[in-house]
Amino acid sequence: MPQLPKRLLSIDVLRALTMFLMIFVNDADGIKQIPEWIGHAPGDADALGFADTIFPAFLFIVGLSLPFAINNRIKKGDGPVQVLFYIFIRSAALLIMGFYHVNLEGYDEATAPLLKAVWALIITTAFFLIWMDYPETLAKTRKNLLIGLGVAILLAMAIIYKGCDDDEVARGMRPGWWGILGIIGWAYLACAVLYYVLRKKLAYLVTCWAALIALNIIGHSMAPKFRLWLVGDGASEALIMGGIVASRLYALLAEQGKPQRLWATFITIGIGLLAAGFAIRPFAQGISKIHATPAWVLICSGITLLVFLLFIYWVDVRGNKNLFNWIRPAGTSTLTCYLMPYFQVFILKLFITKYPDVINTGATGLLRSVLTSFVLIALVGLMEKKHLRLKI
Repeated sequence: MPQLPKRLLSIDVLRALTMFLMIFVNDADGIKQIPEWIGHAPGDADALGFADTIFPAFLFIVGLSLPFAINNRIKKGDGPVQVLFYIFIRSAALLIMGFYHVNLEGYDEATAPLLKAVWALIITTAFFLIWMDYPETLAKTRKNLLIGLGVAILLAMAIIYKGCDDDEVARGMRPGWWGILGIIGWAYLACAVLYYVLRKKLAYLVTCWAALIALNIIGHSMAPKFRLWLVGDGASEALIMGGIVASRLYALLAEQGKPQRLWATFITIGIGLLAAGFAIRPFAQGISKIHATPAWVLICSGITLLVFLLFIYWVDVRGNKNLFNWIRPAGTSTLTCYLMPYFQVFILKLFITKYPDVINTGATGLLRSVLTSFVLIALVGLMEKKHLRLKI
C-alpha cells in the first residue's frame, strides 16, 4: 500500500464536487416532474432528500481544510493575535454576506426604491469589490478606493432597504437566521477558535466534537428549547468539528506511516456515525435538515467521511486528480462559485425571463441544471485568470 501524502488534493476535489452539486440542486429547485428524493425534504417530514446532504457535506469540508489553513498561518510566523484576527476577519466577511442575503427574503418591492433583483445584483457586486483577490500589481490606493466603494454601496443598500414580514409590518434589515453564509460564519468562528486553542491534542478536539453532538441531541430531545450562545444547538459546529477531527486524525496516521489503519479507522467511524444517526432518529425529532436534527448531523457526517475516504484513495493515492479538472474552479474559488447563481437568478428576474417548460420539466430540466452548473463553474475558471475571484 502506497504511503499517505501529507497534502490532500482530495479535499479540493471533494469541495469542488460539493459546490457543483450545490449549484445543481439549487437550480433544480422548482423543476416539475422530477423525483422527490432529488430535492429537499419538506420541513415537517422525517426524511432526507439528496439536496439535504449537500450543505452538511460542505460544513464537514470546511472542517477538513480548517487545520491546514490555520497551521499554515502559524508556520509563516503568525502569533495568537494575527491568527485570531485572521479567524475573525473571515468570519465577519461570511456574516456580512449572509446578513444581506437573508434580508433578500423579506425585501418589499412595493415600498423599496429599487427592484429586488436590482438590490440583489448591487450587493453581490459590492461583495466582489470588497473581497476581491486583487492582483499585487494593482496600486494600493486604487485597491483601497475599490474596497471603500464596495463598503459605501453596502451601507447605502442598508439605508434604502425596506422589508416586510407576513404581518405586513415594515422593517429595516435584521439578522433573521443569518443565511447559509452566516451559518458557516458563526460555526467557523467557534470551531476555528477551538481548534487554535486545542490543536496540540487530538483527544481535546474529539471531546469538543462529542460535546457538540451531545448538545445537539439534548436540544432535540430532553430540552427542545435549550440553546447555547453562539453555537445554538451545535449542529453546524458538530459538522465542522467532525471534519477537523478527521483532518487531524489523517495527519496523525500519515505521519506514522500507517495507511492500513486509516482505511479501517475511517470506515469504522463512518459506519458508526451512520448507525448512530439511524439509532437516534426516533428519539430526537427524526431526520430533518430544516430543524438540524442529530440524525441529520450524524448521517451526513458519516456519508461525507466515507466519500472523503474514497476520494483520498482515488485522488491522493491513485493520482486521479486530473479527472476533476472540469470542476476545479469550484474547489479553488468556492465562494465565487457560490455567489455566481445570484447574478444568474436575479438577471433573469430583472428581465422577467422564465425558463420554457421544455427545459423546466423532467429530465430536460435536470439536464439544464447540470449544464448551468458547468457553465457557471467554467465562467469562474475564466474569471480566476483575471483575478476576478473572492478571497477572504
